[in-house]
Amino acid sequence: MLQELDQDNLAEIVANNTKVIVQYSATWCGNCRIMKPKFKKLASENEDTVFIITDAEKFPESRKLADVSNLPTFATFVDGKIVNQTQTNKFDVLKELVAEVV
Repeated sequence: MLQELDQDNLAEIVANNTKVIVQYSATWCGNCRIMKPKFKKLASENEDTVFIITDAEKFPESRKLADVSNLPTFATFVDGKIVNQTQTNKFDVLKELVAEVV
C-alpha cells in the first residue's frame, strides 16, 4: 500500500502498522522526484508493507521520527520503532533498505 500524506500523522501510521517504509521528500527536491516512481514501484511489489511519502518541510512532527538532514531520506519502521534509514538517490541502496524489512 502506498500513501502520500496530506496531514502530519506519520506517527499514528507507524504505530498502527507492523511494517512502514517512508520517503521524506520536498517539492523542490530534484532527487526526491527522481526516486518517487522507484519508491512507488517497490510499494507495488510489497503489498504487505505500508509505503508512505511525506513532505519533510510541511510535516515537522513526521520528520522528527527519523534523522532527516538531507533529502530524500528513506526510513524503515517495524512494530513502531525505527529500524534503519538512509539518504540516497540510488535505487540499489533503496532496494537493500526495503529488503531488510519486507
